[in-house]
Amino acid sequence: MSDLDFAILGAGAIGSILGAHLVRAGHRVAMLARGARADALELHGLTIRGLADIETPVHAVRDPSALKRAHTLIVATKTPGTAEALAALRHAEFDVTLSIQNGPLKNELLAQAFGPGRVLGALADTSGELLPGGEVLFTRNVNILIGELDGSETARARDLARTIDASGVRAASTRAIVTLEWSKFCGWVGLMALSVTTRTETWKYLTDPDAALILVRLVREVGALAATLGIPLSDQAILPAASLCSLPESAAVAIIVKAGHEMRATAPQHRMSSLQDLLAGRPLEVNETLGYALERAVQLRLELPMLECFRHLVAGIDRARRAPPP
Repeated sequence: MSDLDFAILGAGAIGSILGAHLVRAGHRVAMLARGARADALELHGLTIRGLADIETPVHAVRDPSALKRAHTLIVATKTPGTAEALAALRHAEFDVTLSIQNGPLKNELLAQAFGPGRVLGALADTSGELLPGGEVLFTRNVNILIGELDGSETARARDLARTIDASGVRAASTRAIVTLEWSKFCGWVGLMALSVTTRTETWKYLTDPDAALILVRLVREVGALAATLGIPLSDQAILPAASLCSLPESAAVAIIVKAGHEMRATAPQHRMSSLQDLLAGRPLEVNETLGYALERAVQLRLELPMLECFRHLVAGIDRARRAPPP
């Protein structure tokens, strides 16, 4: 298969949302999927509900070796197994690649597979949920940010962001993508850890002062790692990482509690995708996110005790949830 504008690796919620919008906008798109999800795409195409109402056929690719070329590869899978999935695509030609996965490891894996010159940084402040019937509920459409990892401004980053934005999924280019990716990662680590351990809607642990304190301390530890790597943080993220790391602890906790009350009013049913994965028995993104950060900290001789604790706790919860019955 060739002459594609987009190849999207992963047909879960966000991959499906992007694929459906790009197909509707007239772009040539292939969804790389397998198993029951590939069956559903072949039979019914993509169906999006919620913030958009789209039903469209789409090319489904089961065998990665059948994909020869596409202008843009978007990686939208969960992080476990990413290296193996990219290895199966090394033969294909892509002008540019990007990943909207969680954590900084994603960019390193893309560079190893296709060369650093073909990699753009990206993050998604966009949410959806793959429903049991195969439809995708589109619940949050804030922004997909795209940029060069060296901080330069290029036409390819601007054009790609404009193309996605014009399709109906909000997107923009930025020169600060590394700062923004790490700022998001700081907040995501705390949110992921609390969602899995409390197993509640997001607003509930955000408004609890004890849970909020734990979240703040996790954000600060990952922020310390970013600082050691020389990466500045920003408040333009899912949580205001720069402020959470710089303000007195009590003020940072107050920010989290306030955010929880706002979420209770605007999105009371919101659940982190990590909690969705846990309840569905899908593997959690532990080693490639919390584990990656902890490994970098060890290399830098930086002690992050809260992160180390939750890395082991979340990994244990993941294994226990998926363990077969006796």
